[in-house]
Amino acid sequence: MTTTSRATANECVVLLDEEGREIGSAAKTTVHHAATPLHLGFSCYLFDEDGRVLLTRRALNKTTWPGVWSNSFCGHPAPGEQVEDAVRRRAVQELGVSIQSPQCVLPHFRYRAVAADGTVENEICPVFFARCDGRLRPDPAEVMEWMWVSWEQLRSAVGLPWSISPWAMEQIPLLDEPYAQGPGPGS
Repeated sequence: MTTTSRATANECVVLLDEEGREIGSAAKTTVHHAATPLHLGFSCYLFDEDGRVLLTRRALNKTTWPGVWSNSFCGHPAPGEQVEDAVRRRAVQELGVSIQSPQCVLPHFRYRAVAADGTVENEICPVFFARCDGRLRPDPAEVMEWMWVSWEQLRSAVGLPWSISPWAMEQIPLLDEPYAQGPGPGS
Protein backbone atom coordinates (compact mmCIF):
# COMPACT_ATOMS: atom_id res chain seq x y z
CA MET A 1 0.00 0.00 0.00
CA THR A 2 2.40 2.57 -1.18
CA THR A 3 2.02 6.30 -1.32
CA THR A 4 3.75 8.69 -3.64
CA SER A 5 2.37 12.21 -3.40
CA ARG A 6 2.47 14.08 -0.10
CA ALA A 7 4.90 11.61 1.46
CA THR A 8 8.60 12.35 1.52
CA ALA A 9 10.90 10.74 -1.00
CA ASN A 10 12.95 9.06 1.75
CA GLU A 11 10.02 7.52 3.63
CA CYS A 12 10.90 4.23 5.38
CA VAL A 13 8.86 1.25 6.51
CA VAL A 14 9.40 -0.98 9.54
CA LEU A 15 10.64 -4.49 8.69
CA LEU A 16 9.40 -7.38 10.86
CA ASP A 17 10.41 -10.95 11.61
CA GLU A 18 7.89 -13.82 11.47
CA GLU A 19 6.85 -13.16 15.08
CA GLY A 20 6.10 -9.51 14.28
CA ARG A 21 9.18 -8.09 16.01
CA GLU A 22 10.91 -5.08 14.49
CA ILE A 23 14.18 -6.05 12.79
CA GLY A 24 15.02 -2.86 10.93
CA SER A 25 13.74 -0.50 8.30
CA ALA A 26 13.99 0.04 4.57
CA ALA A 27 13.11 2.74 2.09
CA LYS A 28 9.48 2.29 1.09
CA THR A 29 10.40 2.64 -2.57
CA THR A 30 12.53 -0.53 -2.31
CA VAL A 31 10.28 -2.98 -0.44
CA HIS A 32 7.37 -3.73 -2.80
CA HIS A 33 8.50 -6.29 -5.40
CA ALA A 34 8.22 -10.04 -6.05
CA ALA A 35 9.99 -10.86 -2.75
CA THR A 36 8.53 -8.14 -0.50
CA PRO A 37 9.81 -8.56 3.06
CA LEU A 38 7.33 -8.71 5.94
CA HIS A 39 6.70 -5.17 7.15
CA LEU A 40 4.30 -3.13 9.25
CA GLY A 41 1.30 -1.42 7.68
CA PHE A 42 -2.21 -0.48 8.75
CA SER A 43 -5.69 -0.13 7.27
CA CYS A 44 -8.41 2.26 8.38
CA TYR A 45 -12.16 2.36 7.77
CA LEU A 46 -13.64 5.84 8.20
CA PHE A 47 -17.27 6.34 9.21
CA ASP A 48 -19.43 9.42 8.96
CA GLU A 49 -22.07 10.61 11.42
CA ASP A 50 -24.67 8.43 9.66
CA GLY A 51 -22.60 5.26 10.14
CA ARG A 52 -21.64 5.00 6.47
CA VAL A 53 -18.14 3.80 5.61
CA LEU A 54 -15.81 5.51 3.14
CA LEU A 55 -14.78 3.35 0.20
CA THR A 56 -11.91 4.71 -1.93
CA ARG A 57 -10.53 3.81 -5.34
CA ARG A 58 -6.75 3.82 -5.46
CA ALA A 59 -5.13 6.24 -7.92
CA LEU A 60 -3.76 4.78 -11.13
CA ASN A 61 -0.19 5.80 -10.24
CA LYS A 62 -0.12 3.59 -7.08
CA THR A 63 2.58 0.93 -7.08
CA THR A 64 0.25 -1.79 -5.79
CA TRP A 65 -3.33 -2.38 -6.90
CA PRO A 66 -3.76 0.84 -8.91
CA GLY A 67 -7.37 1.67 -9.73
CA VAL A 68 -8.77 -0.86 -7.25
CA TRP A 69 -11.49 -0.03 -4.71
CA SER A 70 -10.45 -0.53 -1.11
CA ASN A 71 -10.98 0.50 2.50
CA SER A 72 -10.85 4.22 3.34
CA PHE A 73 -7.05 4.47 3.49
CA CYS A 74 -3.89 2.51 4.27
CA GLY A 75 -0.30 3.27 5.09
CA HIS A 76 2.88 2.38 6.89
CA PRO A 77 4.11 3.68 10.25
CA ALA A 78 7.57 5.21 10.05
CA PRO A 79 10.33 3.77 12.25
CA GLY A 80 9.67 4.94 15.81
CA GLU A 81 6.13 6.16 15.00
CA GLN A 82 3.16 4.76 16.93
CA VAL A 83 0.64 3.08 14.61
CA GLU A 84 -2.23 5.29 15.82
CA ASP A 85 -0.14 8.39 15.04
CA ALA A 86 0.55 7.02 11.54
CA VAL A 87 -3.20 6.49 11.03
CA ARG A 88 -3.86 10.13 11.92
CA ARG A 89 -0.98 11.32 9.70
CA ARG A 90 -2.13 9.34 6.67
CA ALA A 91 -5.75 10.53 7.04
CA VAL A 92 -4.48 14.06 6.55
CA GLN A 93 -1.99 13.17 3.79
CA GLU A 94 -4.26 10.91 1.77
CA LEU A 95 -7.74 12.32 2.41
CA GLY A 96 -7.08 15.84 3.71
CA VAL A 97 -9.14 15.19 6.83
CA SER A 98 -8.54 14.80 10.54
CA ILE A 99 -10.09 11.83 12.31
CA GLN A 100 -11.60 11.20 15.71
CA SER A 101 -10.78 8.36 18.09
CA PRO A 102 -9.06 5.75 15.91
CA GLN A 103 -9.88 2.37 17.44
CA CYS A 104 -7.82 -0.72 16.60
CA VAL A 105 -10.32 -3.49 15.85
CA LEU A 106 -8.01 -6.14 14.36
CA PRO A 107 -4.60 -5.70 16.02
CA HIS A 108 -2.98 -8.83 14.56
CA PHE A 109 -4.30 -8.89 10.99
CA ARG A 110 -1.73 -10.27 8.56
CA TYR A 111 -1.97 -10.87 4.85
CA ARG A 112 0.07 -11.67 1.80
CA ALA A 113 -1.21 -10.94 -1.70
CA VAL A 114 0.32 -11.07 -5.17
CA ALA A 115 -0.71 -8.53 -7.82
CA ALA A 116 -1.10 -9.38 -11.50
CA ASP A 117 2.35 -7.88 -12.19
CA GLY A 118 3.97 -10.10 -9.53
CA THR A 119 4.31 -7.38 -6.88
CA VAL A 120 3.74 -8.81 -3.41
CA GLU A 121 2.14 -7.18 -0.38
CA ASN A 122 3.36 -8.88 2.81
CA GLU A 123 2.20 -7.08 5.94
CA ILE A 124 1.22 -7.29 9.52
CA CYS A 125 -1.53 -4.73 9.20
CA PRO A 126 -3.53 -3.63 12.27
CA VAL A 127 -7.01 -2.49 11.23
CA PHE A 128 -8.66 0.65 12.62
CA PHE A 129 -12.11 2.23 12.70
CA ALA A 130 -12.33 6.02 13.01
CA ARG A 131 -14.82 8.84 12.67
CA CYS A 132 -14.31 11.38 9.93
CA ASP A 133 -13.96 14.94 11.14
CA GLY A 134 -14.79 17.34 8.31
CA ARG A 135 -15.07 17.44 4.55
CA LEU A 136 -12.81 15.15 2.51
CA ARG A 137 -10.13 16.67 0.30
CA PRO A 138 -8.46 13.56 -1.19
CA ASP A 139 -5.05 13.81 -2.79
CA PRO A 140 -5.63 12.79 -6.45
CA ALA A 141 -2.25 11.03 -6.48
CA GLU A 142 -3.67 8.72 -3.77
CA VAL A 143 -7.41 8.50 -4.43
CA MET A 144 -9.12 8.73 -7.82
CA GLU A 145 -12.71 8.20 -6.60
CA TRP A 146 -14.55 7.75 -3.34
CA MET A 147 -18.03 7.08 -2.03
CA TRP A 148 -19.83 6.69 1.28
CA VAL A 149 -21.62 3.33 1.48
CA SER A 150 -23.52 1.34 4.08
CA TRP A 151 -21.66 -1.49 5.78
CA GLU A 152 -24.00 -3.92 3.98
CA GLN A 153 -23.00 -2.45 0.60
CA LEU A 154 -19.33 -2.81 1.51
CA ARG A 155 -19.88 -6.43 2.57
CA SER A 156 -21.53 -7.09 -0.81
CA ALA A 157 -18.38 -5.91 -2.61
CA VAL A 158 -16.41 -8.76 -1.02
CA GLY A 159 -18.30 -11.14 -3.29
CA LEU A 160 -16.74 -9.39 -6.29
CA PRO A 161 -13.01 -10.07 -5.78
CA TRP A 162 -12.01 -8.20 -8.95
CA SER A 163 -13.53 -5.02 -7.56
CA ILE A 164 -11.89 -4.69 -4.14
CA SER A 165 -8.34 -4.92 -2.78
CA PRO A 166 -7.23 -8.31 -1.46
CA TRP A 167 -6.56 -6.96 2.04
CA ALA A 168 -10.03 -5.39 2.29
CA MET A 169 -11.56 -8.60 0.94
CA GLU A 170 -9.97 -10.49 3.86
CA GLN A 171 -10.62 -7.79 6.48
CA ILE A 172 -14.28 -7.02 5.90
CA PRO A 173 -15.68 -10.44 6.90
CA LEU A 174 -13.56 -10.32 10.06
CA LEU A 175 -14.97 -6.89 10.91
CA ASP A 176 -18.65 -7.86 10.89
CA GLU A 177 -18.62 -8.97 14.52
CA PRO A 178 -16.76 -5.95 15.97
CA TYR A 179 -18.93 -3.60 13.92
CA ALA A 180 -22.16 -5.23 15.08
CA GLN A 181 -21.22 -5.59 18.75
CA GLY A 182 -18.75 -2.86 19.62
CA PRO A 183 -19.28 0.73 20.57
CA GLY A 184 -19.50 1.08 16.81
CA PRO A 185 -18.17 3.71 14.49
CA GLY A 186 -21.67 4.99 13.88
CA SER A 187 -22.59 5.42 17.54
